[in-house]
Amino acid sequence: MKQRTLIIAEAGVNHNGNMGIARKLIDIAAEAGADLVKFQTFNANRLVTHAAKKAEYQQKSTDGYESQHAMLRRLELTPAMHNELIAHCALRNIRFFSTGFDIESVDLLVSLGQNQFKIPSGEITNLPFLRHIGQLGKPVILSTGMATLGDIEAAIEVLEQAGTSRSSLTLLHCTTEYPTPMAEVNLRAMQSIHSAFGVAVGYSDHTSGIEVAIAAVALGATVIEKHFTLDRNLPGPDHKASLEPAELRAMVTAIRNIEVALGDGIKRLTPCEAKNKPVARKSLVASKAIKAGELFRAQNVTAKRPGTGISPMRWDEIIGQVALKDYDEDDLI
Repeated sequence: MKQRTLIIAEAGVNHNGNMGIARKLIDIAAEAGADLVKFQTFNANRLVTHAAKKAEYQQKSTDGYESQHAMLRRLELTPAMHNELIAHCALRNIRFFSTGFDIESVDLLVSLGQNQFKIPSGEITNLPFLRHIGQLGKPVILSTGMATLGDIEAAIEVLEQAGTSRSSLTLLHCTTEYPTPMAEVNLRAMQSIHSAFGVAVGYSDHTSGIEVAIAAVALGATVIEKHFTLDRNLPGPDHKASLEPAELRAMVTAIRNIEVALGDGIKRLTPCEAKNKPVARKSLVASKAIKAGELFRAQNVTAKRPGTGISPMRWDEIIGQVALKDYDEDDLI
């Protein structure tokens, strides 16, 4: 039986700096049945320069004249906001989670009791950041968007040398584009990562819709991360590539169904099939009247439902034998 998939509902910055929206996002994630609701912890001054440009998808979904720094400044969460969100998660019985984007932000999350850490794709080549998280010795989820196998190998080496065991790593295959074109998902790369590094793998999904996340679970993902929002029409950088509430619920339901459907891999007659077996299978029957003493031949024997008599797999054994009694057409042999 497949282990339960860790489903991370990524609220990210879709709160737009509004705590009312942030609490509603927690409510939605809890009602959908996600395991964690994840935010982003950062300080714009530590994350980007004032001259840093926005990504193309951010330019399309926000004020094109606003800098990345100005955009992120509006989306910061203070320590007090974190405490409020953690309290609301406890109220709704869902785990709070956040991605720290700089060392000080990671330390804030440590002080708030977070015991698992997410390394976003953009930080996979940030050696001091990797080393700082690695020395915590806690479970790590590492996103691999934009990375080669060489980049991943180097990041794992830093984490291991700093004190994080490979057994506590989960690597998320990811394509860093919002939304990700289907032709660039390359979902089989998730399995390649598992084969290359022998670690648990998952998928951070930026596609539109829910089908790729569901397929990832069928292919062995142990973690699924997916952005969601109250409304895709809200202003902000990530809303357009996020699921709306009903879609998030549908994704979680589908993933839980797939977990059950995958089963244990042993091919056997299932309980629900047992009642159908005698109805759907066939038996050897007389295709015409047969008198006692006649030989069973291809001309007077055939296979028909129900499957409550002699299996047609015993055809060669029966053909040529002498009938010991009379048979009417359609009588079981």
